[in-house]
Amino acid sequence: MSGKTVLITGGNSGIGSFTAVGLARMGARVVFTSRNPRKGDVARAELREAAETKSIDYMALDLASFTSIAAFADQYLAKYDRLDVLILNAGVILDARTETKEGFETTFGVNHLGHFYLTQLLRERLEASAPARVVVVASDAYRGAREGLDFDDLMATRDYKPLRAYAHSKLANILFTNELARQLEGKGVTANSLHPGVVRTGLGRDGDVRSLLGRVALSVMRPFLISPERGARTSIYLASSPEVEGESGGYYVSCRPAKRIAPATDEGAARRLWQVSEELVAEGKATAKAKARRPS
Repeated sequence: MSGKTVLITGGNSGIGSFTAVGLARMGARVVFTSRNPRKGDVARAELREAAETKSIDYMALDLASFTSIAAFADQYLAKYDRLDVLILNAGVILDARTETKEGFETTFGVNHLGHFYLTQLLRERLEASAPARVVVVASDAYRGAREGLDFDDLMATRDYKPLRAYAHSKLANILFTNELARQLEGKGVTANSLHPGVVRTGLGRDGDVRSLLGRVALSVMRPFLISPERGARTSIYLASSPEVEGESGGYYVSCRPAKRIAPATDEGAARRLWQVSEELVAEGKATAKAKARRPS
């Protein structure tokens, strides 16, 4: 990984932090994000010490804010001339329905839409850095969305259930990856998604479990949970291994290709999600612009 630049969202704790350390130890220059500047600064020092290198840096990013995403992308593109690996790692699960700055349901808005918008903004740099890779941390929790995405209620306005919202966002991660892989075919950029395993720190924003339901579930399952370090292995594998050079559109579990249930292989749904996501991004950008014009 020497000479390569890796960007990891939500890398200040949990799986993301071990991914950052693992790739930095391989020689990569790693940039991780956190929405909390204080946590980000503390994590940078800790990760540099763990990796025994100063080639780990932190940048602020709030995936629940289009203004933050756009500002982050501008700053990244100005500071770094390469993007060899983009790891979309950050995620949330929430007890109650809340909304992002632009009015999107937060679980869908952060886990899928924020990452979709970020990838749009960085895509040209990815292609210019080819061969490059996109690694999307999804989850086998997507199996809870066996009926597929509810395109009539992506924002869960009718009946919000935390685990259902999370499952749908993870299905969206996989479908997004599938369509991104299709669009990037022949451009030297691959895209693969993964299930990291059921990890101790797995359900929360920036590594914190913010859902009471998630905390209860984790307490019951604790004897069966894997460590964040082990959970990072598949992310590191997809980001660095020559074994997956040129492989794209796959879903991996324990560093191996895994079968997906039908909703996660639906090409029509993947293309529809992409189109709807583009429309939602346009809507979100307009909302962010309008808010910026309002007097404080």
